[in-house]
Amino acid sequence: MTGHDPSDSVVLRVLRTALHAGFYLLLAVAVARLFTTSQPRGVMMFALFGVLALAVLYAVGALPRRVAYNRRTALLWLACVTALWAALLAVSPDFSWIAFPLFFLHMHLLRGPHAVVAVVVVTGLVIATQLAHADEFSVAVVLGPSLGAGFAVLVAWGYAAVHRESQQRRLLIEDLRRTRSQLAVSQHEAGVAAERERLAGEIHDTIAQGLSSVVLLLRAAEAALPAGADTARGHLVEARDTASENLAEARGLVSELGPPALSEAGLADALRRLCERVERESGLRCRLRLDGTALGLPADYEVALLRAAQASLANVVQHAGADSATVTLGYLRTEVTLDVYDDGAGFDPESPRAPRPDGSGFGLRSLRERIERLGGVFELESTGSGTVVAIRLPLREEVSR
Repeated sequence: MTGHDPSDSVVLRVLRTALHAGFYLLLAVAVARLFTTSQPRGVMMFALFGVLALAVLYAVGALPRRVAYNRRTALLWLACVTALWAALLAVSPDFSWIAFPLFFLHMHLLRGPHAVVAVVVVTGLVIATQLAHADEFSVAVVLGPSLGAGFAVLVAWGYAAVHRESQQRRLLIEDLRRTRSQLAVSQHEAGVAAERERLAGEIHDTIAQGLSSVVLLLRAAEAALPAGADTARGHLVEARDTASENLAEARGLVSELGPPALSEAGLADALRRLCERVERESGLRCRLRLDGTALGLPADYEVALLRAAQASLANVVQHAGADSATVTLGYLRTEVTLDVYDDGAGFDPESPRAPRPDGSGFGLRSLRERIERLGGVFELESTGSGTVVAIRLPLREEVSR
């Protein structure tokens, strides 16, 4: 009835254990004092039998248990304990001290006014017994039990408040654990989806673009061979086929490696080497312009901007038919910008090409998603006289200072 609740805090368990230990200690003191008084044999036997029965009955309801009792059973147990105590109190006033733990039991198991009435009745029994065995009236006989009852009521109310707070905290912790578990699942699913999109863009902008350039160069070399160079042509065809196969496989790979160009130098140098490589491999005139004072950018910013330049220039080489392209990197007060302009034929931005089954066609879409994940803005303008890809990324406070 008042046993251990797994949801209780350590403080509540200590208080409950102290209450039960106090009950048995006071019961033992009362029995010891009973033997110091001269009582008829029959009264002594009744008292000892009653003490034994009270100790066993209290243990049944108070000690830790595996079976949970309903409220009606708990109230019946409390009534039996109180009745046995009242019978022992009639034998000896030394059992008056047991009223103190009984106060807590009534306050815990009864509700509202019923608990207060029970405490008043128990206090009245103690006072009546003390007066019956006293030689003369004393204020202490009335005041002592009354103060004890009042103190017990206050402590019981405090115990109840701590118990309610413990229950609320337990429910809050359980709710927090459920919410955290659900959030972890949601974040994992969202992270998996975002990682798949990111890796698709990474593969398109690095491995796939590099292999595409290799294929184009091998085709150009094959066409430039003089007649009769069958052996060299055969090697080039084999190399081209191998590169084409690896290009198809690369679009299905997953890689977490960062761009080597950034590990070797800064973003501006990486963009400059990119322009030089594009111009050397494709014949497209490509130049880099820098606006503003270069700042140390976060790694994710540098990777995103380099990938954007790679994807944009790859589109220019493969689709624009342009003669020249200009990459402009700008460091403004509150943002960093990247513009890629070409003088090619342009296209309709409202009808972007859908990704094809072989994995190509991811460029513009993956580029836009990458920039927006960083809180930036991606803009595309294209006319019959050229195309401009404009990117703006907000500078974080610690970078812009």
